[in-house]
Amino acid sequence: MLFYQIQEIESEITSQYLYDENQKRPWVIGFSGGKDSTLLLQLVWNVLKKIPSELRSREVHIVCNNTLVENPRILSFIDRTLDRLQKAAAEQSMPFYVVQTTPELSDSFWVNLVGRGYPAPISNFRWCTDRLKIKPTTKYIQSIIEKQGEAIILLGTRSDESSSRAKSMKKHEKYGQARLRKHVLPNAYVFAPIKDVTTNEVWQYLMQMSPPWGGSHKELVTLYRNANSDDCPLVIDKTTPSCGSSRFGCWVCTVVKKDKSMEGLIDNGEEWMLPLVEIRNLIADERSNPEWREEFRKNGQEGPGPYREWVRAMLLEKLLEAQFEIQQEQPEMELIRHQELVAIQLAWYRDSLFKYKVAEIYNRVYKKEIAMGEHEQKLRKEEELLKKSCGKNEKDFGLIQELLKLQKTKTLMIKKRGLQDDITLHIEKFIKDNK
Repeated sequence: MLFYQIQEIESEITSQYLYDENQKRPWVIGFSGGKDSTLLLQLVWNVLKKIPSELRSREVHIVCNNTLVENPRILSFIDRTLDRLQKAAAEQSMPFYVVQTTPELSDSFWVNLVGRGYPAPISNFRWCTDRLKIKPTTKYIQSIIEKQGEAIILLGTRSDESSSRAKSMKKHEKYGQARLRKHVLPNAYVFAPIKDVTTNEVWQYLMQMSPPWGGSHKELVTLYRNANSDDCPLVIDKTTPSCGSSRFGCWVCTVVKKDKSMEGLIDNGEEWMLPLVEIRNLIADERSNPEWREEFRKNGQEGPGPYREWVRAMLLEKLLEAQFEIQQEQPEMELIRHQELVAIQLAWYRDSLFKYKVAEIYNRVYKKEIAMGEHEQKLRKEEELLKKSCGKNEKDFGLIQELLKLQKTKTLMIKKRGLQDDITLHIEKFIKDNK
């Protein structure tokens, strides 16, 4: 029964590829590395292999989103899979383009949580989804649409996954063209060919059929078995279901009560991930702790506001400690990038937080000097000269030093708009505190 159903799905994919009313619009396959997107990609690959090479004129983009806070164990598996896909596509002369999208530096999780002091995401304040997932992938899809006029997005979503997902898929179907449903992006449509396949059928197929890009699905099956988990779909808009209570997703996710997948992996031999669970649980448990939060929000309204200065510094130190510990066994593992460290320091200056320095926290954890860039060296020289000029007047020295850092921050961000307001607010605060 299953393989008859698979034949029907492959026939539908073939028809959509060859006889589409617009032969130029490319396909975009949302690939998360999980079971559903793997099945979808395998079926599309098999279909295209059967089509004569001269008819494979339509581009097919395999797009995988890396939030930069993915479960490290899953991310390493996905990275290996993407490499294998790219090599196999070239060897088999398949029209696949493998792309991994990532959030902009200013949108990264750590720049917002540690740098700007955003409280950890919860269900009604899920600031992470748009910044980490939707925006990067949408930007790539929009670039394709700008070039080709239209695009069809293939997703491995299935009605069997949940009743809400089934209703969403039905609601967005395009009348008169049952295969496609309208996407929120202009000139984009969604094609979900495996929507009627059950979970058991997905596993039955994957365990019996090897991937056409080489290797096997043994590691994928083992990951699911060890994590007791489901995968997090590639989120491309607000209609796409986000992660549920049991999933492969961001290791920092605080929207769920417990990260069952990470705990499952630890129970099955991945003890090196324990520091990650500790950090995730800390930011989840203390999110609403009034001692962690400013009394006022950034717009001036009464709180609870962003994380206090000491909380941001403490969280950065714990993150770097976890990274240092893990790197003793896995030197290539990176939880936060150097560019994010620089951006966090700039964010602290922008918020008039001058007590802690990212470089000093890093040096304390790693017991070595980190080069934060030329701007840090210049600031240190300016501090020395300013200290000599101000003599014993420490308060004036502190104020001028902080105002200089604000100005440097704006220069580095190539965004001087609002500098006068920042300076005015900081001077007013200084006067108020020193009355």
